[in-house]
Amino acid sequence: MKNVGFVGLGQMGGPMSRNLIKGGFTLRVFDLDPKAVAALVKAGATAAKSPKDAATGADVVITMLPIGAIVEQAVFGQDGSADGMGKNAFLIDMSTILPLDTDRIGKRLKERGFAMVDAPVGRTSAAAIEAKSTFMVGGSDADFARARPYLEKMGEAIIHCGPLGAGSRMKLVNNYMSCVANLLTAETLTLAEACGIEIDTALEVLRGTPAGRGHINTTWPGKALKDDPKPEFMLDLAFKDLGLALDTAAQLNVPLATGASARQMYALARARGLGRDDWTTAIYRTVRGLAGRK
Repeated sequence: MKNVGFVGLGQMGGPMSRNLIKGGFTLRVFDLDPKAVAALVKAGATAAKSPKDAATGADVVITMLPIGAIVEQAVFGQDGSADGMGKNAFLIDMSTILPLDTDRIGKRLKERGFAMVDAPVGRTSAAAIEAKSTFMVGGSDADFARARPYLEKMGEAIIHCGPLGAGSRMKLVNNYMSCVANLLTAETLTLAEACGIEIDTALEVLRGTPAGRGHINTTWPGKALKDDPKPEFMLDLAFKDLGLALDTAAQLNVPLATGASARQMYALARARGLGRDDWTTAIYRTVRGLAGRK
């Protein structure tokens, strides 16, 4: 369990490969960018001519690539990794791709007798350099155990999310929250600035309230996640406050797209008779109800 074939040496794959080398693994690496390959060779890896060549003699093949189609090509295309894998080898795909792509690749590998684990990455390239990535892992218990020694050399949080494909699905969920929160943060600080508040002052306040600290860590555990409607803060009051912010933003010509969308959902929750319930529980019940999650 020492030989690794690594395909994809970009912003994330490059530093992760280096950490595997530092961890005592022997790497054969492939990337379309010869400079990326040369940098890893300098760090102690062996250059491979193709994904198949990288997989030859490997205990595990690791892919870190941009999209599902490229992963599939690297694994099953001409000179693909699957043609070079030995009978006991398996694949760890760390790419962020569509869950259905993960399912399809896993099925094709299974038909050829190979196991697969999907382990997309949380955190940034800076964390990858420091071997502090988070891995959201999908696969059987046995395959998760096989993958763990490799992942431990590249990250500090390795979470088994469920069967194959669960990692890709969890990454999608995580990135959705991150991307929307990024826009919300931009809107929030722009509104603060338009209101004449210094950004440093806004940051000082927000970093000490549930708004900045994150509701999933503060208000939700005791209410929404327990389905407790007894209000610590009523949805009717949240609806009022959101309206005040939107009205003020309109006067200042500040676009609040996420806020406008949120107000519609709050209005719908009120129409369902949840106005006097806890705001977190009411919103969670409303969204789950619309999704058919009773």
